[in-house]
Amino acid sequence: MTTSPQAPWASLQALRAARPIVHNITNLVAMDLTANLLLAAGASPAMANAVDEVAEIVARVDALAVNIGTPTRAQAEAMALAAGAARDRGLPWVLDPVGVGLSGFRGAIADRLLAIGPTVVRGNSGEILHLAGEAGDGGGIDSSLDAAAALDAARRLARSTGAVVAVTGAVDLVTDGRRDVRIANGDPLMTQVSGLGCALSALVGACLAVTSEPLAAAAHALALVGIAGQRAAAGSGG
Repeated sequence: MTTSPQAPWASLQALRAARPIVHNITNLVAMDLTANLLLAAGASPAMANAVDEVAEIVARVDALAVNIGTPTRAQAEAMALAAGAARDRGLPWVLDPVGVGLSGFRGAIADRLLAIGPTVVRGNSGEILHLAGEAGDGGGIDSSLDAAAALDAARRLARSTGAVVAVTGAVDLVTDGRRDVRIANGDPLMTQVSGLGCALSALVGACLAVTSEPLAAAAHALALVGIAGQRAAAGSGG
C-alpha cells in the first residue's frame, strides 16, 4: 500500500477526475452535510431510501455507504437490499454502525449488514468494540474511548469479516487485520460538527470507487477529512 503524504492527494485527484456516484442510505441528521462533502470532494451523491428502488439505484452507482444513525424498519430493509445488491455486483460498500450498542434493534440491523460483507466498516471505538463483541462504553454515538483502545478488536473484526476496519478518534486507526495505518490529522473542533463522521464514511465510499485497495481508500479518506478539518479550524472563531 502507498503510504506517502502524496497518496491521499492522488486519490482526491482521481476522485475529481472520475466523479463517482456514491449511493447513501444515511441518517436524517447528516444527509445535507454528507451530500455537500461529497460534492466538494468531486463525487456525486445519491440519497435514496425507498425499498422499491434501492437495488435499481445500486446497479447504477460506483459505491454504497450505509449508515444506521436514525433507523426505521423500512430503512433497515432498504439497507439490506442495497448491501445485497452491492455484494452481488462486486460493488464496494461502507457500513457505519452509528450507536450500534444503544438498542437491540440497532444491533440486529448492524449484525445483518455485517453478515452481507461490507468492504469497510467505519466507526468510533465504542461502536467497533461492540461489533467485535467486547464491552466498550456502550457503543454510543459519541465514544469517550480513544481509537487505540479498539485496535485489537478492530483487527479481530477485520480478520473475521474480511472488511477493512477504520476507527476514528484523536488519532485514527485503519486495519485489515494484518496491517495498521494511523492518521494523526484533524482538530478537536471537528467533534462539535454534527454528522461529520457520517459524511466521512460516505467519502470512504467515494475513495473506494477510485482506489483499488480498501485499506488505502479508507486511510486516504480519513486523511483528507482530517486535513480539511485542520484548515477549517485554523480560520475558525470557535
